[in-house]
Order: sequence, then C-alpha cells, then structure tokens
Amino acid sequence: MPGSGAGILVVEELESALERGATIYAEIIGGAVNCGGQRQGGTMTAPNPVGVERCIRAAVADAGIDPMEIDAINGHLTATFADPVEVRNWARALGRGPDKFPFINSTKSLVGHCLGAAGAIECAAVALQLKKGFLHPSMNCNDIHPSIEEFSDWIPRQCIEMEDLRVVAKAGFGFGDVNSCLIFRKYENFV
Repeated sequence: MPGSGAGILVVEELESALERGATIYAEIIGGAVNCGGQRQGGTMTAPNPVGVERCIRAAVADAGIDPMEIDAINGHLTATFADPVEVRNWARALGRGPDKFPFINSTKSLVGHCLGAAGAIECAAVALQLKKGFLHPSMNCNDIHPSIEEFSDWIPRQCIEMEDLRVVAKAGFGFGDVNSCLIFRKYENFV
C-alpha cells in the first residue's frame, strides 16, 4: 500500500549533542551500503540475496558488535513473495536461525510504503522505539508465509514493551538492487 510522509533525523557527533543539551534518541553505531547489480536474483525492484547478506554483515562489522547483540530488525515485510527471502537473508547473514532470531517488525505495515521517504520514516521509528523501550507491531500479518512460519514468533502482532531493547538493525533493500543497513543503539549516558 502506498503511503506518504517525511522523516527527519538530526545526526551529529555525540560531543556536540551533549554540549548543546540535546535529547538523544539513539546512536548510529554502524552502517553499510552496496549494490547487488541486479544479479543472482536481483531485479529493478528486488535485491539479490548475496548483496543483501554482504550489506548486513558489513554493517554489523562496522558497528563492531556480535550479530547476537541485535535485539530487533526493522525490515521491509510487505506481505509479498519477498518476505521469505528477506527473513532468510537476515538469518543467514546474522547466523541466527528461528530458535535465536531477533524480533523483526515493519514500519511499512503501519504507514504504507513511502518510497523515497521510507528510510527516514523508518529510522525515526527505530530511534523512538529505542528511546521509549518498545517494539511496534507489524500489522495485517496474521497469515505468515508458510515458508517462514518457523520465524513467526519473532514478528510482533501487538506492541511489545521492551525496556531491555538495546540494538536495532534498520534495513533498506530494494529499488535498483541498492542495499543499506544501519545499526542503531539505545543511548545510555553513563556519565
């Protein structure tokens, strides 16, 4: 379903934000961008799994974390044929099967697919979830694709209070087979 809107994040050095007394919603601790080149199953509208997995692994490496530290994924999950591919890409890239998979939700299920604004809106949603300690649900996913039914416990159908939410991976895979992944961490001022 198409959507519209905008999202804006102020991204700055931590020292600068602290100096001006800003409310810090989250830290971006790593990220990666690549292009699968429309090969190995990639098309103009769907990424190839090899490129996606490389992008996820590069973002995790850039963040300097273990894949097991990821508590949740803000994914695409638009109830299409691509959902099983997306979930399996994450599972392979993180080395985490259905027994230890992180939660995965979709902001698109709440606001629609906002095309060029999707990434910014979803990043704002991730920052809010980290700051407030919750995971929003993925709406209208009562009938999970049969090939990923084993992951269904990790797809929230209602809001989950999660005070211990610390690390969220934000995915942006798709048009033109261009991939991006950011790793967000809850900001905790231990000073």
